[in-house]
This record gives sequence, structure tokens and C-alpha cells, in this order.
Amino acid sequence: MPQLAEALKKRVEGDVLFDAFSRGRYATDASLYQMMPVGVMSPKSEDDIRAALDIAQEHSVPVLARGGGTSQCGQTVNTALVLDNTQYFNDILELDVEGMRCVVRPGIVLDELNRALKPHGLWFPVDVSTASRATIGGMTGNNSCGGKSLRYGMMRDNVLSIEAFLADGSKHHFRLVANAGDLEFAALRDDLLGLGAREAAEIDSRFPNVMRRVGGYNIDALVPRDTPQNLAHLLVGSEGTLAYSTAIELKLWPILSEKVLGVCHFPTFHQAMDAAQHLVKLNPQGVELVDATMIALARDIPMFRDTIEEFVTGKPDALLLVEFAEEDTSTHPRKLKELEELMGDLGFAWDKSGKNWGGVTAVPDPKMQARIADLRSSGLNIMMSMKADGKPVSFVEDCAVELPDLAEYTAGLTEIFEKHGTRGTWYAHASVGCLHVRPVLNLKLDQDVKKMRAIAEECFDLVARYKGSHSGEHGDGLVRSEFHEKMFGPRMVANFSEVKRRFDPDGLFNPGKIVDAPKMDDRSLFRYSPVYNVPEFRTGLDWSEWTGSGGGFQGAVEMCNNNGACRKLKGGVMCPSFRVTRKEQDLTRGRANTLRLAISGQLGPDALTSDEMAETMKLCVSCKGCKRECPTGVDMARMKIEVQSARAKKNGLSLHDRLVAYLPRYARWAARMPFLLNLRNSVPGLAKLTEKFSGFTETRDLPKWHARPFKDAEVAPQEAPEAVLFADTFNRYFEPENLRATLKVLRAANVPVQIASPAKGERPLCCGRTFLSAGLIEEAKQEAQRLVDALLPHAKSGIPIIGLEPSCLLTLRDEIPALLPGEDTKLLAKYARMLEEFIADQAENPDFVLPLTSPTQKVLLHGHCHQKAMGVMSSIKKTLARLPDTEIEVVETSCCGMAGAFGYGVETHEVSRKMAELDLIPAVRAASEDTIVVADGTSCRHQVADLTDRQPIHIARLLERALKP
Repeated sequence: MPQLAEALKKRVEGDVLFDAFSRGRYATDASLYQMMPVGVMSPKSEDDIRAALDIAQEHSVPVLARGGGTSQCGQTVNTALVLDNTQYFNDILELDVEGMRCVVRPGIVLDELNRALKPHGLWFPVDVSTASRATIGGMTGNNSCGGKSLRYGMMRDNVLSIEAFLADGSKHHFRLVANAGDLEFAALRDDLLGLGAREAAEIDSRFPNVMRRVGGYNIDALVPRDTPQNLAHLLVGSEGTLAYSTAIELKLWPILSEKVLGVCHFPTFHQAMDAAQHLVKLNPQGVELVDATMIALARDIPMFRDTIEEFVTGKPDALLLVEFAEEDTSTHPRKLKELEELMGDLGFAWDKSGKNWGGVTAVPDPKMQARIADLRSSGLNIMMSMKADGKPVSFVEDCAVELPDLAEYTAGLTEIFEKHGTRGTWYAHASVGCLHVRPVLNLKLDQDVKKMRAIAEECFDLVARYKGSHSGEHGDGLVRSEFHEKMFGPRMVANFSEVKRRFDPDGLFNPGKIVDAPKMDDRSLFRYSPVYNVPEFRTGLDWSEWTGSGGGFQGAVEMCNNNGACRKLKGGVMCPSFRVTRKEQDLTRGRANTLRLAISGQLGPDALTSDEMAETMKLCVSCKGCKRECPTGVDMARMKIEVQSARAKKNGLSLHDRLVAYLPRYARWAARMPFLLNLRNSVPGLAKLTEKFSGFTETRDLPKWHARPFKDAEVAPQEAPEAVLFADTFNRYFEPENLRATLKVLRAANVPVQIASPAKGERPLCCGRTFLSAGLIEEAKQEAQRLVDALLPHAKSGIPIIGLEPSCLLTLRDEIPALLPGEDTKLLAKYARMLEEFIADQAENPDFVLPLTSPTQKVLLHGHCHQKAMGVMSSIKKTLARLPDTEIEVVETSCCGMAGAFGYGVETHEVSRKMAELDLIPAVRAASEDTIVVADGTSCRHQVADLTDRQPIHIARLLERALKP
């Protein structure tokens, strides 16, 4: 709608996006649905929102307020103008520490809010599993709950008031009725209170008597009771269908910083469910379920594997995580003792067998508790990590029943699944009778869609039989609104419609949710509609782990279920570009959605090689953070290679891309005239003169060619080498001192070392990474094959292959097996070790003695993204622990921002700097002068040196300095 777009651009400050690629990125949430928006806008102010509502009314276009876009039921998709509050409309307006309250904009993320509250000893305790990306506006619209609702209640219990625009453009303050003095608001207020009084008896008889009820509108808040009526509670859980919230006042709580966790092991799932009603009598703040399926899947995910091994004993069919947090922390040991005694009273003991085996594993360590909490909060996405076409589907997943009925209810639900030839995956909130269960279905198949419908009908009948709630946490949206009559009866549904009409007579706000909903199985609204199709196409890498076109590339892309874990702003690595721009485009999820729409033809012909796709991928730094941290394993770094490859075949390469890609091929010639090439950095005006044709920004010095590059001849051949050193292009020609330091360290440990060398007369070996960065897959394969040919004999002899540059050495464990799949590259991957991994591997080797002293009192360590993605960081810490009397501080950082040539690009250097300034550079600047900064990545060292007055060093040089004379 060009007229709508133009009208918005004239009147609003925020971003206005109406192109197909941008709209496509907002067409899905974490549900099974897809609805293409009319357009997207990111408001910067209330004035922007007011203008958008006026213009939308004029053009008869609905409006959808959107936060993190992680709704499970389709609340945040619609054929509407989408207003994304997360990019700009996300600040704290007021903080009253003494009164334990705050006022926030709807776009603020829960974790960001709690980070701001923590210094004041406060937090907002509705701790949803999506806290790293869930916005307060979205949580309010959904009446979110979290794992500690047993103690702190739900959003409704913690929202004090809401300021919001109504459909007519007027703005009002929804709060306690006694304080609502707005005369213009009086008619609406009186109508609502009249409805509450009129329907009090019906509400009491039809609303489920369970804590977890988030279906329909909260019209029970309008009923005259002993407690004061709060009109804000009617907006809570309304899914953006009644008003547009602009400011939300929250009740805050004191932080209880210390807690203990008891992990209860059960031999059967049914026994765990039956035990929940007894465990809550100990007054824990939460009881969370982890079932056997989740345990098995988590074991296959690198970032969770070690955690599972540490806290799971034996082979339980289910775990209940029982958490205690008391103001008087001295009671915690007693609480754990009571838990153990209760488990004994229920008949469980470690020394028993069969249905009596079980017990409690105590977890007092806060760091281990945090790791378990991270695993549990990722439960949904762990379940979604199945690589087959069938996936756990959300549609009956958060029904709630009273605790005494929980075991029988779950047994009945299991029978329904088995009847329809499927199974469910279970996790979540046993303490409040609300379990997340997802039957495994393939919604590309009509037969499975029909199966979904039948399961939904039977499940909701079962819930009604137990007088439970068909919506216990994730709301109504498209998937459950249709079933309100079954749950509440026709009179209550008519009441819901009356509320909607009174607030929004023309259906401006998010139509089709809660009232007047379409059928939940209307396949025209599905992400995989009946016409969804991905034609066959050729890819350059191996995607055979997945299914679908492109040799499995389709299935790999479709692994993105929109869970939004990549939207986190702190912790881990992904997604560094999003942390700077806050744009959906610059996000693993946004890129994956764009790829899925492109390969399925929904963005027009040649979308994969289009300029819009290039723009989508431009700020992806291939950090591989998503490979490790995305719960469903979306590897955008590898996917980007395919996009670059397709585009290179169509358009060729720029000079900039050629200079980067072919570096390994011209490096040995360039190294013969380092002075000449380094003039670019030293002659005034030369950097600016070369910027336009080279694509390298004039604002940065390029890496300096070394006057004395490393040569293989510096190492004498060994008859019986115990390690092979791979001298990569970057360390060979730019920082050869790292290779020389490595040799000195290994010799000090009496390790005979041989250099990995090519056939006589050939140029030095290379991993091919620079070719991959430009999409030159065939050239990368050639480099990879040379490397495999040179290294394979050593791997077959069981000799470790040591490398220094993470992006090069770890290519042997990641990209090369995808370039050249087979047993040879699998074997090479097994023996490819970073220097610090090799040293850490020798911990139990009595013959490996490395004589070290302390080179400094403190080391500040920055991990390269690929080290983090491939699980190398623990080895670095173990190796540095060999240094006596040396404090090691690991900087909690995302990508340094340099990322190979990314930080030198004309179009990307500014974003590169902003990435570094998020965490890394402030930490380096704050370090004392005698602190040594260590970073293994060439790019990382250059970034820090460029933006600070510090010169980081490779771990090899740190160890060299620490060698005893």
C-alpha cells in the first residue's frame, strides 16, 4: 500500500518498511502461522504511535503491536501494520526504588529491565523462559507467567497500571478504579464495571479455578470483590486487541540472591507428575519438569552436554527441579533435607530399583544452578532441535489443571497422542499444574494437520473434564481462540465480544484474536501452507544431516522456529550485529526467515541472489555464535557461504572481495615486498586514494606485512613427531612471532614438532577460509584438499595437528567436513587442536612438563567467536591455570567486531567499532596497565589495538614469556 507508506513517512520519525523482504521478516512468530503484514514501522515516540493509529484508521488497515515476536499461538502475526516497539520504544520512564515500582515503555526486554534494577536490589520476577528477548509489552499482552509464578504470581498480579491509546486516538490511564478520575474515560469505565456486576455469577461458574488461566479477557477483574478493581488487568492478557499500551507500571520485588536447587529423579514420568502435589507443600518458589526426551536431546547439543552429565544421575524418565529461595538463607540446608526426606516418604531411594529408584541431587553452586536454569529455559527450543520433518508442534501445550489431577491428566493426554500415532515432549511448570507438551507432527502433510485438529478437540475435552484451563501460559492467538466456547460457554464468549466492541468497534487492533477467530487449522494461515514448495537447487556444501531441497539446505533453514534466542543483548555471542542495530534484518532469525521465503519463491524470482538478500546478509560476521547458541542449531555462517556462492556465480566478485579471497595465493609474492605494501598505512592520503577501488576504509590501518615471514625450513624434519604445526596464512605472513613462540613452548615441553608442509615446490598450505568468505566454494575445496592431503597421514598416525588461528584451525572441524564430506575429514577433525587444547589434553600425561612462571599478576582473556562456538574456551582456561600466581579474567563478550575483513570494509567498519564498544573495548580500557590482554584471533588483536592503546598477544606468546629460563 504505497499511499499508507508515504503517509507514514511524512508524519513519523521511526523506520517505515514496506518492501517484501522486510514484511516477510515479520510474517511469522514462534507459532505455526504465517501472515504477511501490510507494512512495518518502528516507532520512536508516542507521537509516532498516535500518527500511525490515525493513518491506519484513515486507510482501514489494522494495527498490530509487536515485541520480541516469540508468541507460541500466533498472537503477533496479522495482515496489518506491524509496530515493532523493540528498536526504539524501550526505555525506563520512572524508577521508584523505595516504593518498589517502575514505569517502562512496552518495548523494553525483561532481562534489560532486570539488569537496570539489579544495582538497586530489585527485580521483576515474572521470569519467562524467553527473558532475553521477551518485552514487557508482549508479556503484558500475553499475561505471562514464568517459572516462579507459584510465589510471585503472573503479569496480572504485578502490573499496577497501563497508559494506552484507544482506537479512537484518545489516551487513557488504566488503573485502580478508585483512582481513575478521567471524565472522558468515565463512560467506558462504567460500562465495564456494569458488565462485571451483571456477569458475576456466570464468571464464577465458568472461569476455571486454576492459577494458570490466560484464556479470553480477564473480565473477572471487573467483578465487585473485597479487593479493589483494577482496569489495567483487563488489558493484561488482551493480546493487543483492545488498546495500544505506551507505558506500563510494574510492581517490583527484592532480589533473593541466594537459592538452592534440589534435582529430584524419578523412574517414571507418571510418578514425577504425581509427586508434584506433595513437593509444593515444602513451599518452593518453583518446581520445573525435565523429561527423558529433553535430557536425550540436550546431550546432543554441545552447549548443554556437560551440564547434563554433571547433574543427571543414572537414567531417570523425568526430573523435577525444586528451587528454594528464602530471605533467611540459613534455612536452605534444612529445605534440601526436607526434600530428601519427602522423596524417601514417597518411596524413592538411590539404593532401590525399579519403580522405587530415585532421589535428590543437591545443587548449591550458583554457577551450576544458572547453567541448569539456562537448559530448562531453553527446553522448548531443545525439543525443536529434531532434524526430521516432524517437529513438536505447539497447540495444546500449556493447558493447566489442578495438581491432584496432574498425573491422571498427563496420562490421558499421552493416550490421546498414542491413539493418533504420535508422542509428546514434556517440560515446564509442574508446581502450578501447567506442563508444556507438544505432539510431534509434520504440518506440511494434510493428514498430520487433520491429526492436529483431532488431538486439539480431544485434549480440550479432557481439560474441561478436569475443570482446567485450555490456555495456561501462552495465550489464545490463532490456535486457541476458536475454542473459547467449548471452555467458557456461549454466554461468556458473547461477553468477550462485547468487551472487544466497546473498546475497538471497527476492529483496528489485532483482529481475529480472542474473538472472531478463524479456524485454528486454516492452512492458508500456516507457515507451510498447501502451496508451500521449495524447488530443487544445487548447493556447494554438505547439508545431508537435514531433509528437503538443496541436498538438505531447505531443512537446515527451516530449523529456525522463530524462538528468538538470537535477540539476546548480553551473554554468549549471537547475534552481534543485532546488538548494535536492533533490526530484525540483522538477526539470525531474520536472515533465516528471509532465506526460507526466498528459496520457496515467496519473495519473487532470483531472491536468493538479489541485492536485498545481500543487504540481509551484509552484517552477518560469520561468528558461528548461532551454531552453538541457537537451540535449534541454525548455522547462519554456513548458510551465508551458500548465499555468497550463488551471488558470486551470478554477479562475479568485486575487487575488494578478490583481494580478500585470493590472499593465500598472492601472499608469498606480496611478502617479498612488505615495505611497499605497508606504505598504504604510512603515506598520508594513500589510504583515502585507494579506498574507493579497494573497498578498504581509509579510517583503519591494514595489517602490516612482516619483514621476516615464517618459513617451514625454520623447523627441522622430525623422525617421530608428537605434534604437527599448521602455519596459517595470517600468522605466517603478518605475525610469525606467534608461530616461533609456539615452537619454543613445545620444545620447552620436549614435544618434537613438525611443520605441515605441501608437496615440494607448492605454495604454503591454507584452510580456504578466505575463499569461503567470498562464496568461492570450488576454490575453497581446492585449498581444503591440499590441506587434507598434507595432514591426513599424520592424523592416521594419531598425531595431533596444532593450529594458532581459531578461524583457520577450526575450519578443519567445521567447514572442511562440509566441503569434503567423508571419513578422512572426520578423522582430521578429530585430531585438529588449538595450541591451548593440545596443552590441556596433556593434563594426565606425566611426560609432559611445561616449566612456567608467572608473566604477570593478571591476564584479561578475550575468546575468539569460533573458539566459543566450538567449545574451546574451557581448554584455554585449563591451560592458563598452569600459570602460577596469575589471575585470569575472561571478558564476557560477543564478537570483537573485526571478523576478518569485516572491520576494514567501507560499509561495515562503523558497525564493527560499535560491536567492539559493547563489551570488549570498555573491559580493555578498564584493565590496569600491568594486565596482559590475550586474544588468539588475529582479527581480535587488531581490533583491540586499533581502538585502544593496548597491544594484545596470542596465548603462545604469553606462554613463551612465562617459560622459566
